[in-house]
Amino acid sequence: MSVTNIRWYPKYHIAAPENWINDPNGFCYFKGDYHLFYQHHPYSVNWGPMHWGSIASKDLVHWKHLPIALKPDEDYDRDGCFSGCGIEKDGKLYVFYTGNMHTPETADLGFDYVQVQCFAVSEDGVNFKKYPDNAIILVPETDQVHGGDFRDPKVWKHGDKYYMVVGSRTPDKLLGQILLYESEDIIHWNFKSIMSRAEGNQGSMWECPNFANIDGKDILIFSPQDVKREINNYMNVYQSGYFIGKLDYDTGIYTHGEFALLDYGSDFYAPQITQIPDGRTVMVAWLDMWASPMPEQADGWAGMMTLPRELHVKDGKVYSTPIKELESLRISETSYEDKIFYEPTKFEGVSGDIGELIVNIDLKATEEFEIDLRSSADEKTVLTYNAALQLFKINRDKSGEGGKGERECSILPADKMKLHIFMDRSSIEIFINDGEKVMSARIYPRDNSRDIVFIPTSGTFKIDSLKFYTLGEGIPQP
Repeated sequence: MSVTNIRWYPKYHIAAPENWINDPNGFCYFKGDYHLFYQHHPYSVNWGPMHWGSIASKDLVHWKHLPIALKPDEDYDRDGCFSGCGIEKDGKLYVFYTGNMHTPETADLGFDYVQVQCFAVSEDGVNFKKYPDNAIILVPETDQVHGGDFRDPKVWKHGDKYYMVVGSRTPDKLLGQILLYESEDIIHWNFKSIMSRAEGNQGSMWECPNFANIDGKDILIFSPQDVKREINNYMNVYQSGYFIGKLDYDTGIYTHGEFALLDYGSDFYAPQITQIPDGRTVMVAWLDMWASPMPEQADGWAGMMTLPRELHVKDGKVYSTPIKELESLRISETSYEDKIFYEPTKFEGVSGDIGELIVNIDLKATEEFEIDLRSSADEKTVLTYNAALQLFKINRDKSGEGGKGERECSILPADKMKLHIFMDRSSIEIFINDGEKVMSARIYPRDNSRDIVFIPTSGTFKIDSLKFYTLGEGIPQP
């Protein structure tokens, strides 16, 4: 089905040219281009047998679609080429992925599918040849690993060896875990350890693991399923977050601190990272959530990616900020300084369905505020902050079609707050205090819901500075 209406199709976020998209895959830099692949069903707006869609960019901002990279056309991946990674070696691009096979004959063992690890190689980043001796890794023969759930390889090099993490769970399906493999040639792999396992309320299956050393810390990023809600935390169907710790490469054991979320909004899953030539670690995730309504399916497409985000470790937390290259999208600027007001206020030139908003707020004078995005007479997406409670919230109850409800996050006490917000037809990404917290959400308002309204809810609203940018195109429009 081709795209029939672009009312919600992004202007500068990655989306498939048509039909279904979910997890980002194979994010890497290869021969002068950034490559991003994604889980894709090219024949329907619904999830189906997974292919790897493909897109490339010179600058992580302006993208071009490429032909489908992987298709489920071998026995070992006949029911889907599931998620994985990309890495350059000897001038070639290796992509590792999970082959998925439905196996009714294993149902009496407690699962009716088998997952194996595979790879394909490309010399140009476009055309791939699957390794003739796939699958290269089967589920390890141990009573500590579930026989079916075994997916989403991530490969990196450390010293003279290559390492791979794979998502897994225990046989009783109660605890998620990460398996570690090592290789000297990137082709032949040995199981090394159960690198990390869930404790307490950390989920029953750990998907989409990523691993990197960021600012001297070993960061394990993953997406745990079935984390139980804790008051107003872990409110999505599935979560995505990280540990900060240290991997002992000799023993294969990873020691770490507490689990923390990477994004506190309603739509963020399966983040994937890559370390680019200048040393930065950049992350992209699926800007959607399983089981959420996707009204864009009526228009011939479904799903999109977050903006690329740069990761850093600061004060024992992972901070994420929009990459600086996004500034190249800016077309025009509207700015204001030192504004104090006592009633709902709109600023001339600050409105639209597509744009970038940067606002610095004086919290000494502004105890509580509301900002309505994509607002009209009967629609709005509501952001609120209460300084006494130190809570920032986003509410989608009046955001048009799509999902409803509220999400919140706590903010460290401070005299100032910086909000950096990106709007793109059917999405909002909010970076708070230079990446201390991030909230991402899909929204589906009507085209005429374009106002941005600043509302003091406790006396005074004081803005030190405000900038609003109109933005250009980053992805081909259908």
